[in-house]
Amino acid sequence: MRLQFLEKLLRNGTLFLHYPDGETKTLGQGEPKAHIHLRETDALKRMFARPELTVGETYMDGDWWPGEGGLLALFELYFANGGDFDDNQWLALGWRLLEPLVKINTRRRARKNVRHHYDIGPDLFHRFLDQDLQYSCAYFKTPNLTLEQAQQAKCEHIARKLLLKPGDRVLDIGSGWGGMGLHLARNHDVDVTGLTLSDDQYNESNKRAEEAGLAKRVRFLKEDYREHGDASGKDAYDAIVSVGMFEHVGQPQHQTFFNHVARLLKTSGRSLIHSIGLTTEATGGGQEWIRKYIFPGGHIPSLSEAALPIERSSLVLSDLEVWRLHYAETLKNWNERFQQHREEFKERLGERFCRMWEFYLLSCQAGFRWGNLVVFHMQLAHSNSTIPITRDYLYQPEPQRVGAPQEACQAS
Repeated sequence: MRLQFLEKLLRNGTLFLHYPDGETKTLGQGEPKAHIHLRETDALKRMFARPELTVGETYMDGDWWPGEGGLLALFELYFANGGDFDDNQWLALGWRLLEPLVKINTRRRARKNVRHHYDIGPDLFHRFLDQDLQYSCAYFKTPNLTLEQAQQAKCEHIARKLLLKPGDRVLDIGSGWGGMGLHLARNHDVDVTGLTLSDDQYNESNKRAEEAGLAKRVRFLKEDYREHGDASGKDAYDAIVSVGMFEHVGQPQHQTFFNHVARLLKTSGRSLIHSIGLTTEATGGGQEWIRKYIFPGGHIPSLSEAALPIERSSLVLSDLEVWRLHYAETLKNWNERFQQHREEFKERLGERFCRMWEFYLLSCQAGFRWGNLVVFHMQLAHSNSTIPITRDYLYQPEPQRVGAPQEACQAS
């Protein structure tokens, strides 16, 4: 019965199920093709119980493994058939009822969620990230860039969108391992304050600032964005950047986040929010395994979800850029580097961890390559006159500085 249900869902492509006794059942037809090898027949029951959660869990437990084409082939088949095998209406209704409670990110819960993912030892991140420890989507502005080059291209593209000038005060919300803040201080002569909730990131990023001789211009605080600054506005910033953090805010906190950005940004200030986003309406489904094992408390927003709280704040959406496929290439690089060091992590953290991590990297790569995941670049200001009126400044040898919009209007 379960196989009949699965075969009905396979409108495109072929799945080969390999049983422990050597029998193989073929479901569907044509391309793409993928294989599942079962350690025990009962693993199918578990996988069908709650597919959005248990397919990943059973892989972590070694109950099945992919054949030719690996996990990526299986994810391609999944997305070729709509990317949603969990069409149980009762489960969907239950999620809609529970979703508001699950997504409430109190300050205490936010700290716990961050430490779950990031405080597992910096060695892991040193092994699979680029040399600058950029843990977000790279920018492959030309073909054949290395991961290091693409990450630096990302930093510089964002720097141009911030329209920085020497001496500017910059706030980095969700500063990660410090790469963005260090890049801005080193290359644009600005003063940077970074915020993180991770113990490991706090220690590592401040250590990096000391070693780079930038500690007087870059400091990283272990602080929630909601706790930063005061209501007077005296400590407002010329620029605010947030890269790969908005996805962790949680939908109930979206308005709070943008209100804080507005409060902390000078009237002439510029902000760039870099976030994973959905090209379809956010339904809450499809993220259950990721929420449990990788990013608890996370929520990937649709554009409409992100836009409404911006509109309700004092901020103006000055520009919006959508990066397609860049994250798929980034994740491909990360997985290749992780696989090069897999045996090290198997010895230290166990096979189950390695299976979890590769399931995470490859499922996300597939989501950006064949699914509905992209990256949003939301450029914000308090006024329509703050940001240049064309994007030419992003691609000139030297970035155009603040004040160019008025000059451009006069010239026209």
